[in-house]
Amino acid sequence: MLKTKKFLLACVVMMLMVFAAACSSNDANTEKEPEQNNTEEPAKTDEVAETKDPIEIEFWTMQLSPTFDDYINGVIADFEAQNDHIKVKWVDVPWGDMETKILASVASKTAPDVANLNPQFASKLAELDALVNMDEMVPADIRAQYFEGVWNSNKFDGKTFGIPWYLSSQVTMYNTAIFEEAGLDTEKPPLTFEELAEVAKTIKEKTGKFAFFPALDGSHFLETLVMKGVDLTNADQTQAAFNSPEGIAAFQYYVDLYTNGLIPREVLTEGHGKAVDMYQAGQIAILASGPQFLNIVAENAPDILEATKTSTQITGKTNKKNTAAMNLVVPKQSEHQEAAVLFSIFITNAENQVTFDKIVPILPSIETALDDPFFNELPADPTPIDKARLVSASQLRDSEVLIPPMANFEELRTAMNEALHGAMLGQLTAEEAVKQAEEKWNNILSK
Repeated sequence: MLKTKKFLLACVVMMLMVFAAACSSNDANTEKEPEQNNTEEPAKTDEVAETKDPIEIEFWTMQLSPTFDDYINGVIADFEAQNDHIKVKWVDVPWGDMETKILASVASKTAPDVANLNPQFASKLAELDALVNMDEMVPADIRAQYFEGVWNSNKFDGKTFGIPWYLSSQVTMYNTAIFEEAGLDTEKPPLTFEELAEVAKTIKEKTGKFAFFPALDGSHFLETLVMKGVDLTNADQTQAAFNSPEGIAAFQYYVDLYTNGLIPREVLTEGHGKAVDMYQAGQIAILASGPQFLNIVAENAPDILEATKTSTQITGKTNKKNTAAMNLVVPKQSEHQEAAVLFSIFITNAENQVTFDKIVPILPSIETALDDPFFNELPADPTPIDKARLVSASQLRDSEVLIPPMANFEELRTAMNEALHGAMLGQLTAEEAVKQAEEKWNNILSK
């Protein structure tokens, strides 16, 4: 049950897709982080320090209870001990209900003070100008502690609408038994999309199995386009920019894989969950995902886990790697915005993030937190999950949130995926599919 609930958290993490520039680097030591956090957080405001009656702020999370009750309640207790006029009411919302509930609460003016959302979802509220600007609310020295690219991925219309909380950096997990069966070197997994296509041919020819299941749901195809050097839009997001030789080649890449029988037919109807199922069933050789999904493999297919090795994220000519983020936002409706931001800074500080990361395989959004030995040293008897964690952490400083928040994002994503599916089914050429997607994007972007 515990691992199943960790899987649900992982789903939350991987559905983010929301994204911007590169991350910066810092040499601070996390052993001193708790002291730094206490001194660098903003001083208690007049609202917090002088109010006679306690302030209560409401904090919404997605699908974290009851698995992480001890952690969340512990952080709340620590915060309340340091800010004795603030009480935090924690409300956990099922993942599938969050969008409806948060939009309804904003419409009815009953929004929480702090909410845990992914950037694309939060950007829907930012479109409504419903969230506070964190560039104004968070002091510059504290903003600088977060990965620059991840912080900037929360920008919409020039305003930063959220504080980054936890991250996931996709890695390449591969079944060495299938590699050996296909005569492939188990120490040389594919690093690029071109190498992946060659591996797919070899594995299919030698074993009859598929090398991988490309998850074409969600934002995965958009991320692939960016990795392949395709610009999605112009700088001000008013026109599509992917009708280019690189964009057409990216469409043709998947058309060729599909028509040559090198990827499963189900890629048109199912997504990432199917890829996990097929990997743990030994039906595909490679799983591109966050390391947290190995918890499910460990539970359901320990023999597959034992045969699993991990490599860096497969990418294109740009060498860009994607990271996914979850954030905390503060609605403008909050009557206690400063207290809400203060709590958001506290729960996302380095000490609290590292503690959380040791409970579930996620990564911190505070750069100095990566200096913790947990992200750099293997235990005495490491498991494949331990090794995957270090690979994921090692590439985080070079990763980006590749898809920026965009207005009407779901319409854009759907239009792109529909065009790709049409090309893969032979209903359109790659050129025609790209043209169709371009026209739809331009119509959507002009709204």
